[in-house]
Amino acid sequence: MRLNKTLIGLGAAAALTVGLAGPVAAQTPSEIQDRGTVNIGLLVDFPPFGILDEAGNPDGYDADVARLLAEDMGVELNLVPVTGPNRIPYLVSNQVDILVASLGITPERAEQVDFSDPYAGIEIFVFGDADLEVTGPEGLSGQNIAVARASTQDTSITEIAPDDANIQRFDDDASAVQALLSGQTPLMGASNVVISQINAMAPDQFDTKFSLRQQSQAIAVRPGSDELLAYINDFLGRVKEDGSLNALHEEWVGGPLPEFVISGQ
Repeated sequence: MRLNKTLIGLGAAAALTVGLAGPVAAQTPSEIQDRGTVNIGLLVDFPPFGILDEAGNPDGYDADVARLLAEDMGVELNLVPVTGPNRIPYLVSNQVDILVASLGITPERAEQVDFSDPYAGIEIFVFGDADLEVTGPEGLSGQNIAVARASTQDTSITEIAPDDANIQRFDDDASAVQALLSGQTPLMGASNVVISQINAMAPDQFDTKFSLRQQSQAIAVRPGSDELLAYINDFLGRVKEDGSLNALHEEWVGGPLPEFVISGQ
C-alpha cells in the first residue's frame, strides 16, 4: 500500500536542527494544513514497524500509518527518521510535528508528550509446542523456556516462573526462536510480532499459552496540542472502524490488531 503526497525526508534531520528549535509549541491541525506539509518522526531500525526499503527510504507499518494520516489531513508528508533516544527530543524541540514512532505509553513519557489512543501494541506471551498444555505460571514448573537475554520476555517470565523452571537466555530473539524450532526448548517468551513470524515458518506446530504483558503504542504530539490530538484520535477511530488500520497491521506484522489496541486500553 503506497499513498500519494509523500515526501521522503531522509535529510530532514539535518535541515531541522536543534539549534534552530524554539520552546515547546502546541500545534493545531489548521496550522499544519495551512503549511501544506506535516513532518512526522518515525524509527527506521525497528522492523516491521520502522525500516528502510531497498532504496533507503523509510517504510514499515509506522510509515504507512503516517501516510494514511497525512492523506487524511490533505497535506504532503515529510518522514523524518528518529532514534529511540532522540524521538521525544525531536518532538518537543519542534523538529517534527508528530511522532508515529512505536512509542509505548508510559507515565514517564506522558509527562513529556501527549499521547493519542493506541494505534499498535506489543503483547508478550509464553509460546510453545501445541501439544504441551500450559495455562499459567505453574505450568512452567520443570520446563525449559527460551528468552532473549534482558528482554521484556526475560523480565516477565523471571518474575512469575517457579523456582524449578529452567530459563535459557539467548543473545537475541532470533537465537531464542531457533532454540524453539530445533526442539532445544519446548517454550519461549515471545511478542505477538515474533509469534506471527514463527507461525508463518511453522504453521500449526506452536500456540500461545498465556499472556505476560501488554504495551500499547501511541502517536505523540507536543503538550497542549489538544485540537491536533482530537483530530488524530478521530482519525484513528475511523481507520480502526473501516478496517484500514487492521489491513496495514496484517500486511506488516502478519496478524490482526491486538484487541487491547482496538478497544483503546
